[in-house]
Amino acid sequence: MRGQPSEPDLAHHGDAEVGEGLVDLAVNVRRAPLPPWLAGPIAATLTDLARYPDPAPARAAVAARHGRTPDEVLLTAGAAEGFVLLAQALRGVRRPVVVHPQFTEPEAALRAAGHRVERVLLDAADDFRLDPARVPADADLVMIGNPTNPTSVLHPADTLAALARPGRVLVVDEAFADTTATPGRPGEPESLAGRRDLPGLLVVRSLTKTWGLAGLRIGYLLGAPELLTRLAAVQPLWAVSTPALAAAAACATPVAVEAERAIAAQLAADRDHLVARLADLPGVRVAGRPASAFVLIHRPGAAALRAALRERGWAVRRGDTFPGLGPDWLRVAVRDPATTDAFIRVLGEILEA
Repeated sequence: MRGQPSEPDLAHHGDAEVGEGLVDLAVNVRRAPLPPWLAGPIAATLTDLARYPDPAPARAAVAARHGRTPDEVLLTAGAAEGFVLLAQALRGVRRPVVVHPQFTEPEAALRAAGHRVERVLLDAADDFRLDPARVPADADLVMIGNPTNPTSVLHPADTLAALARPGRVLVVDEAFADTTATPGRPGEPESLAGRRDLPGLLVVRSLTKTWGLAGLRIGYLLGAPELLTRLAAVQPLWAVSTPALAAAAACATPVAVEAERAIAAQLAADRDHLVARLADLPGVRVAGRPASAFVLIHRPGAAALRAALRERGWAVRRGDTFPGLGPDWLRVAVRDPATTDAFIRVLGEILEA
């Protein structure tokens, strides 16, 4: 199906948009130097790579961070590996449903494993909000992002919890949960990472985005031990490297969580600045109320606009590879105000031409 013009290219990702000399607003990875408390433990492992990786300390650290036990944590080579494990381990599911628009890798992994995937497409006119009643009652595997890539919508935790039921695996992709912040509310608003009362819940997490570790490949799954045991059975031996395990343990400490919350708060201010500047441009509409490290914008002729931006030195993410969107959508990463202002200036000039 990938080669058909009418079918979105599920294999396309933001890194394909980036090129030499382009300002990167296409990839949602924060680019900042690693803090010493993270860089130090990673670097220290490089003198001990002859030993096979031991995930136990990192599992314990991640479990403690989320108020869980180590057998409720499965470390993975990035969140993307988790989707492959799900697709391989849950071959017996009868009606898998993916809620779109969202990150395409979950559906791609399911299709590659032979699953016939059903899509629930959220409506742009309703700001891509989720109505649990739209998900088929007999779906035994449901996948949804929160906050969702590429819409930047943060669904209420209670709305997502309404999707959980016996006999169903509910997969909530929280790869960007650590980018969210709400004034007056501590922690990650709407996260289900600490919930142990919802049947079949599996939370997918990533350390790639906030800490700039895309090249290291580290993420983890949170869920019931019996479900994680099934997923671990199809995972390659020593799937997570020793440096990645060190990163996972470091990012689970109180120091890391405090730093993460400060970054999320600054990101919220930078995102507000981007949204406000976009609002001044003719014909540009920001989807919903963005809550993550990117915003989704609608503008007729966005495909040509993206090409023009590229000619002027700016890379943004095309939207037509996401099911439920089309060529009039673009995703733009949140950056510092100076970068945003320079981008808006160029975008405005293109729109006025």
